[in-house]
Amino acid sequence: MNDQPEQPAIAAAVIVEDGRLLLIRRRVSEGSLSWSFPSGAVEAGESGEQAAVRETLEETGLVVSPIKHLGERIHPNTGRRMIYVACEVFSGDAHVADAEELAEVEWCDRATVADHVPYPFFQPVQAYLDEALS
Repeated sequence: MNDQPEQPAIAAAVIVEDGRLLLIRRRVSEGSLSWSFPSGAVEAGESGEQAAVRETLEETGLVVSPIKHLGERIHPNTGRRMIYVACEVFSGDAHVADAEELAEVEWCDRATVADHVPYPFFQPVQAYLDEALS
């Protein structure tokens, strides 16, 4: 029997606007992860889409709406179940809204994304980005 409570899934918002991807840099890296998508734990009673929208607002001040569920996996670095949700910006300007958690927020073109995240994204996310950032 495993008595450990299961850790909640992490929902990540994949936000592309005007050919640029929104990335955040956390104050504390998760392993080798420094830059990532706005993301956080799915709370009780919440869907992955709802969590991605809420976390994006809490971290960056952007109001977004989910447009496509990109897929789920167990993250190879963290071991957490990840839910990836493509979102579009509804309103707001991206900024560090949670200064305790975030160091930076940046809209990145394809080259900057490759600098910040020097390893491949989860395949369905990469396929979405290849199309969205072209």
